[in-house]
Amino acid sequence: MTRTRTLTALGVALAVALVPACAAERPPAEQGGWDDTGEVTYWMWDATQLPAYQQCATDFEARNPEIDIAIEQVGWDDYWGRMLTGFVANAAPDVFVNHTSKYGDYTARGLIEPLDELVARDGPDMSQFVEGTGDLWLGDDGKRYGLPKDFDAVGIFYNAGMAAEAGVTPEQMQNLTWNPQDGGSYEDVLARLSVDANGVRGDEPGFDPRNVATYGLGIAYPPGGGSGQTQWSMYTATLGWSHTDKPLWGTHFNYDDPRFQETIAWWRSLIDKGYMPPVEQAVGNEPAQLMQAGRVALVTEGSWNIATFAKLGGLEMATAPTPIGPQGYRAAMTNSLADSISAASPNKGAAWKWVRYLASPECQSVVAQGGVVVPAIASAVPAAEARIAESGLDITPFTRHLREGTAFPFPAAQHAADVDAIMETAMERVMAGNADASSFTAVNEEVNALFTQG
Repeated sequence: MTRTRTLTALGVALAVALVPACAAERPPAEQGGWDDTGEVTYWMWDATQLPAYQQCATDFEARNPEIDIAIEQVGWDDYWGRMLTGFVANAAPDVFVNHTSKYGDYTARGLIEPLDELVARDGPDMSQFVEGTGDLWLGDDGKRYGLPKDFDAVGIFYNAGMAAEAGVTPEQMQNLTWNPQDGGSYEDVLARLSVDANGVRGDEPGFDPRNVATYGLGIAYPPGGGSGQTQWSMYTATLGWSHTDKPLWGTHFNYDDPRFQETIAWWRSLIDKGYMPPVEQAVGNEPAQLMQAGRVALVTEGSWNIATFAKLGGLEMATAPTPIGPQGYRAAMTNSLADSISAASPNKGAAWKWVRYLASPECQSVVAQGGVVVPAIASAVPAAEARIAESGLDITPFTRHLREGTAFPFPAAQHAADVDAIMETAMERVMAGNADASSFTAVNEEVNALFTQG
């Protein structure tokens, strides 16, 4: 019988009021210790992955009877707030699932443990991981702050029944093209899949863009913040545009680039044309919910949501890769979550043993068989692809970016929370029709000032 203790905390409100940012910038009162026995607390946010990690914990405890793993699953909406409270109160978990958009703030405050000496002493061999996933967890100081646990990319989920009814073939969906001037064959498909309340399609005379029953393209809201991971990044990258001056830890953002602004202007035009829901219809509705309701026919989403789309009732779902851009290639932002150790943990020795096991072929093979995400260990990817295919959806339109070299990294940067806050507000104004895409020139100055002001 497993000794793993699992606590579910979905929807838990913060027990402690949010503290001022200046308080969070102070290092922990205690820098922890290196005990290698006892209980290791482990936080994660994805409930769908919980069974796989419970099994990993059971297997780990059988090999390490002196260590107990206590897993706490906290929903994404509460996760980072509770994490902040935990760090301030010296009550953070020993180990937690970390995100590239968050960990720069933690490294700047000395809250998570560098792993370089541990990896050099004990492994793992970093070459076992999918190319690029390990690099995402090298901070701007060159130190390693996490071991990769999975790989994700962006692609298309679409209602195959609606596509067939519209005369759009699977072959067309696999070979879409895009440009920011007229949207290419991609926009042609979005128009064809859009249907107004009178049954008129978006590419037919008389289509009413103000009275749409089914939109060709769904939108996740808020509309992408500073990364646009699942919303617009797959378009801008095909133009040769990049978020910052360096793939990782850049200090100058490029939202003033005409290529970026032209892309956002095209994307916003889909609302006016009736091919994408206006803001008021998107707020509070997840793309999968809109698809289940028949309100959208196609969405760009992350591979981590494949289980959600596979379970949509009564729909024949399919997947397709992101469209090929003007320069002849497609693109997809890729990310890799990792497990990090709190610098204040009293038993970092035991925590390290757990982190190393989480990054092992033994645990990641269990994750692969869970059929929810693609593990970061390259040798486990085929097993995950096969297991996920059993759900009825093909994940290779997402993972093909590994083989074709068309993936690009999530733009990890310092001041990530501030960049996102500025860009989220600016993007919402543009998508609501209250500002033009050219407004990002001034917004870019505000973003870059974060780096010149320290």
